[in-house]
Amino acid sequence: MRKVRIPLLPVVALACLGGLQPMAPALGAWPDSIDGQRLPSLAPMLRKTTPAVVNISTRTRIETAEHPLMRDPFFRHFFQMPDAPQQRQSSSLGSGVIVDAARGYILTNNHVIDKAQEITVTLSDGRQLNATLVGTDPESDVAVIKTEPQNLTALPIADSDKLEVGDFVVAIGNPFGLGQSVTSGIVSALGRSGLGIEGYEDFIQTDASINPGNSGGALVNLNGELVGINTAIIAPSGGNVGIGFAIPSKMAAQIKDQLIEHGEIRRGLLGISAQDLTPELAQAFALPQNQGAVISSVQAGSPAARAQLEPGDIVLAINGRKVRNSMDVRNAIGLLRVGEKVEVEVIHKGDTVTRSAEIAAPKIVREDGNKIHPKLAGTVLENTPPDAPATGVLVERIHSASYAWAAGLRPGDILVMANRRPITNLDDLAAAAKGSKELLLNLQRGSGAFFLMLR
Repeated sequence: MRKVRIPLLPVVALACLGGLQPMAPALGAWPDSIDGQRLPSLAPMLRKTTPAVVNISTRTRIETAEHPLMRDPFFRHFFQMPDAPQQRQSSSLGSGVIVDAARGYILTNNHVIDKAQEITVTLSDGRQLNATLVGTDPESDVAVIKTEPQNLTALPIADSDKLEVGDFVVAIGNPFGLGQSVTSGIVSALGRSGLGIEGYEDFIQTDASINPGNSGGALVNLNGELVGINTAIIAPSGGNVGIGFAIPSKMAAQIKDQLIEHGEIRRGLLGISAQDLTPELAQAFALPQNQGAVISSVQAGSPAARAQLEPGDIVLAINGRKVRNSMDVRNAIGLLRVGEKVEVEVIHKGDTVTRSAEIAAPKIVREDGNKIHPKLAGTVLENTPPDAPATGVLVERIHSASYAWAAGLRPGDILVMANRRPITNLDDLAAAAKGSKELLLNLQRGSGAFFLMLR
């Protein structure tokens, strides 16, 4: 058999890679120091940080489906069945990070506590505390829960914008409910988006193992500061393959502040729709770079319109942060509050300029479809919210017995054109439909788009 010689890594390199030690040689133990110098170790940092990472267990009572005969009082009485509906309990395990010890606030993932009726927090010292939900944002998969502030330890939050590819990071969580676990690695990539995991995606990618149960746990730097909230893995075979994703601490902290203040996220409105700057579009606009986003539409009367942003402008940066694609635009605007100032750097007709705007409260206008066109009877329509994937008119509700339903219209569809005219709101739709017996709709559904004729 051919033997392949594998050279040993230097001692310092092995120690820095998470403090992992190779298998000890048969005739001696691995030393903890060389020439009186102790080898690098993550242990001192972990002693400070692990008390801030907690286990979260939840319970949810779910009514079980029953046979129609079970709804008959005579049948129940004859077979001595209880009158109360049958229920089963569902439980889940995850992790969380204490970010405010004085007030007992804990950051975690929305999917960890989703629909939970009971939340229990287990600290690293074994104490179990009840927790209540403060607020949640499914679009970013961030949630905040609160427990009694009884001698808690919090993690300081670092600025995740300062992370660089290659930085060492450590993932701390509670996989499989076995107790705290620590894995280490590096930042593999930054700003990962378009994965279809969440509505707002700006992930830190790491090769530190993020196992089931680590969701909601901490991704920390070597100073023991929180740089991310562990949230997902790519695991085609069901195991970890070294591709994990964490929500940047800056995004999580901004969402946390809104959830604590309002109990919900109140996203504001700039009033633009954007698409990726493809190489073809860059060539068409005679641009030297392929990174950025093209403004495809500007809502009339919006802050963007008042700031003189126009379709065809190329967005390069928002509040000083570089924009690589349309997802960066959506993430940046989605995290801004009503009343906040925003600086948008764009290429406008060949010149690089900065436009200033103030984020406004979204004006959700709702209308019965029948008032716009008879073929839309049975629908409830509204202007798209600021976090929608496209600007237009949203089908908020639709009756399953309506003509529009039979023709193929569904809740969640976004109407972007009507009778070959672009629409950005209900007024545009009404103008396009006026005096027409038929409606040719161009709509977006999920990641696809198609035409639908209402005759």
